[in-house]
Amino acid sequence: MTSKDGDPAAVRMGRPAGRFKASGLRGRHLAAHALVAAWAVLALVAASAQPVLPVARWLAVHLFLLGAATTAIMVWSEHFATAMLHARRPDRRWSDARLAGANAGAAGVLGGVWADLPVLTGAGCALLAAAVAAHLVVLVRMGRGALGGRLAPIADYYRAAAVALVAGAVLGWLLATGRAGPGHFGGLRLAHVHVTLLGWIGLPVLGTLFMLWPTVLGVRMAERTTRLARRVLGATGGGLAVAATGMAAGSRPAAVLGIAAYAAGLGLAVQLLACTVRRRPAISKGAAWTLAAATAWLCVGVLADLVVLAVRPLAQAQDGVTALVPALLIGMVAQVLAGALTYLLPIVLTGGPKERAALRAVLERGWPLRLAALNIAVALLALPVPGPLGRVGAGLAAGSGAAFLVPVVRVLLRSGRVLRPDARETGAERRQWRWPVLWGAAAGTVLIMLAALVVNDGRLTPGTTGAGGTAAMGTGATRTVEVTLADMRIRPSRIEVAAGTALRLKVTNADTQRHDLKVEGGPTTPMLSQGRTHVLDVGRITRTRQAWCTLPGHRAAGMTMDIVVTGGGTTAAGAPRGGTAGGAGHEGHTASAAGPGALDLSAPFTPGWRPRAADLSPAPGGTVHRTELHAVQATVEVAPGVRQQRWTFGGTAPGPTLHGRIGDVFEITLVNDDPGMGHGIDFHAGSLSPDKPMRTIPPGQRLVYRFRAERAGAWLYHCSTAPMLQHIGNGMYGAVVIDPPGLEKADHEYVLVTSQLYLGTPGSAAQTARMRQNAPDAWAFNGVANQYAQRPLRVRAGERARFWLVAAGPSDGVAFHIVGTVFDTVYKEGAYLLRPDQPGGAQALDLAPAQGGFVETVFPEAGHYAFVDHDMRRAEAGAHGMVEVTG
Repeated sequence: MTSKDGDPAAVRMGRPAGRFKASGLRGRHLAAHALVAAWAVLALVAASAQPVLPVARWLAVHLFLLGAATTAIMVWSEHFATAMLHARRPDRRWSDARLAGANAGAAGVLGGVWADLPVLTGAGCALLAAAVAAHLVVLVRMGRGALGGRLAPIADYYRAAAVALVAGAVLGWLLATGRAGPGHFGGLRLAHVHVTLLGWIGLPVLGTLFMLWPTVLGVRMAERTTRLARRVLGATGGGLAVAATGMAAGSRPAAVLGIAAYAAGLGLAVQLLACTVRRRPAISKGAAWTLAAATAWLCVGVLADLVVLAVRPLAQAQDGVTALVPALLIGMVAQVLAGALTYLLPIVLTGGPKERAALRAVLERGWPLRLAALNIAVALLALPVPGPLGRVGAGLAAGSGAAFLVPVVRVLLRSGRVLRPDARETGAERRQWRWPVLWGAAAGTVLIMLAALVVNDGRLTPGTTGAGGTAAMGTGATRTVEVTLADMRIRPSRIEVAAGTALRLKVTNADTQRHDLKVEGGPTTPMLSQGRTHVLDVGRITRTRQAWCTLPGHRAAGMTMDIVVTGGGTTAAGAPRGGTAGGAGHEGHTASAAGPGALDLSAPFTPGWRPRAADLSPAPGGTVHRTELHAVQATVEVAPGVRQQRWTFGGTAPGPTLHGRIGDVFEITLVNDDPGMGHGIDFHAGSLSPDKPMRTIPPGQRLVYRFRAERAGAWLYHCSTAPMLQHIGNGMYGAVVIDPPGLEKADHEYVLVTSQLYLGTPGSAAQTARMRQNAPDAWAFNGVANQYAQRPLRVRAGERARFWLVAAGPSDGVAFHIVGTVFDTVYKEGAYLLRPDQPGGAQALDLAPAQGGFVETVFPEAGHYAFVDHDMRRAEAGAHGMVEVTG
């Protein structure tokens, strides 16, 4: 099936070649592709600015995707949908308006993020989403009443892609404005990357290849294309929806399942495309090989993505997925654009076979060299190669892109000359294409000016000072300060800035934990993993401000920095210069500061509440004990009727009690399921170097802590992450009991872990201040104030009971006493102080914070025996329980 001019595309695309002779349509394509070229040039400029502008990589990616790719997809998806549905072409003016809205929205997003103007960012996202939603409406309306055809299902790919970009715009707005929050940032970012690359870009690429691939090869389309296209869309579109939802919700199984479905659909499509390859020469070799390379990189990217998600927790998968962006962005997106334009531009911009062949020859000149250079560049950028090779890859990619843009510009200019009014068209026809061309040229000019401004503003000025420098700078100067996040501190902790200085902070996280930096009333970095750097443009400094890490408890622990104005500035709250702005009011939380005794400990617990079982379970058999502990935030009842968010091991505070004997090996797997912060663990019962087993692991990671219990005793374990005062004070502690040799059997064994209780938002300034002042709201046995006073422990008269005690603190010990009894056995910190065969007795077991031991007694008769911390402040504020003895 070929047309009268010998081009099989004429029939297979549903557009006879003569239909493209309308100069208005050609003029619109000329303007649109001029705009695509302008966006691509800006992306190259931004990419080349990476050495002096750390944000340039983000700019380059979004200039290319939001600008060049979005413009091309909107133009060609509308055009192909019209052809494949045999529908009427939409009104050109509204098409131009949608395209203008999408480009203006993209420019607004880029400018808003760069200038940290959330309103502009939101407006840009809204405008972009509205333009694409309008594009979706047009695509849906095209299918109503259209004649349709065997390729009609391909239009569904374009509709699904439009839905993906609307979702991507919403996710991008949440991320760019910080509304995602630190706990959800990673998952939403993964979802944003996937719906944008695999949805907005990947779906239309797949759909178009069903039609474009055999057309470029000059072969007949396979009979099963229509049926298979529907199956592929179901797998890829449905899989992507499942994967994105799973990523946003933090569910790795859902993410893996969704990407696996996407990969399966992609495999079906590739199998069909491979079956259409024939020995006969392609109409456009350059286009065919470029499209084949793009499809190969899409397959590589999706399969690598699936492997990364399958073997890494979502929190760790972010870096792996980010490394795949070059493969998809340059290997797939850029090459699809290049291959499609190589084949299609001569068709839409010329009217006859000779002109078409001439333009195609211009576009294909040197294509093998360009293709080889670009794909080598993608490999160097995607693989973990040394830095110099990565820079070589970036140079090859930029050079290859520029080498393709040059002939594209030549083709566009040549087509523009063909459209001169004195040669080809009437005045009315000239007006059809003049405004799109002028609009495209004006938009391109504005974008180029914006890029020049961005690059110029990113250069380090001669007045830049290093970290912590305090040299006064004149009003209107620009200053960049190196800021390091490490060891729960921000260095420098104070920056003095001359009033009117434009301040930029180059923030690097040198810590194993993730951190961010929020400037009061200003921008916030994304969550930075170890070694990552982000530049904050704070703007002109006219008043003293504070900056801090937004992770719970980090600001209160001292991760703050003062930006102090010299020469006329005032503090944010009107305090004298040099003072610290902030305090509890900046936390955005409320916290109880009622102090001891303010709780109603005689009130009932809520219906359905159960006390923590205090019984010590027998030591498990065998000599190796394997346990998995999950660091997780949980809301629990910590006093009668009082629910409190806690940082826990396994959802309870204290965490599970471990029990063993001397010589037993404990293999503990710590899993950090807390999405908001890093955690670690420290077992006092083991003796080993803390460097690796006690390290802090970020959300989603796990570590194995293995130790041999070589000494008997009652031992504390707790979170090893700084600030430990807060992590222990908010519930991250537990007990390990190692029986002394020859320990006699008791009728009852109980474990009581004592601790202080601090109400309020964990990590807030108010709560942390009370911790530092040692002013808790209550004291507790096993994490809940007064629980055993309302739900007593039960024994029988004459039975021997052993009470294991561990003082978790974080700042107070315990003087454990049972009213009405005398202890005949006292074991403290690995040694017996008293045995039953000795004449003496004991009235209390005194333990400092982190100490442990046990006492034994025999209850003489039935009755109610209160056990207390004999520091009566603590007993009256929750450290109080009851043993109910029956006859």
